[in-house]
Amino acid sequence: METVANKLYEAMFLVDSSLAAQDWDGILGTIEGILKRAEAEIVSLKKWGDKRLAYEIDHKARGTYILCYFRAEGGRIGDIERDVRLSERIMRVLILSTEGRALQDIEKDIAENLAEDREAEAVQAGEDIETNTAETPGEDRLVEAAQEPEVDQVSADDGRISD
Repeated sequence: METVANKLYEAMFLVDSSLAAQDWDGILGTIEGILKRAEAEIVSLKKWGDKRLAYEIDHKARGTYILCYFRAEGGRIGDIERDVRLSERIMRVLILSTEGRALQDIEKDIAENLAEDREAEAVQAGEDIETNTAETPGEDRLVEAAQEPEVDQVSADDGRISD
């Protein structure tokens, strides 16, 4: 029996900014749940920013963007997009193949996310950021996961996300 290799994808989720401010853990749980149902492995998940939208979506003028790298079978991307459309918590999603991106760019994005997470954890713990040299658990696994960016499908939501 031949096994299908999971490909690395980059996804940008758009959620209502006020909902994200009220229930950040719930938003992350929703995204993680959708990806888990699609048997996807999350490589990196990070808040990317809060922006004014070019046009209102569901009567919302602002949105919070969440950048996610994950591994999944190409056939499961449609399941993720369907679950997002059915979700009342996620306004839009854009899922892209990482095939056209250079490996060092993907690794740089993931490493920057890890460094920001480490810095935030150190600040929360009251540690001196300059002397905090502890590695983030799973950092090697996250960077390793980006080593083979082979993707066979590009998929996108029919909505537009502004910058």
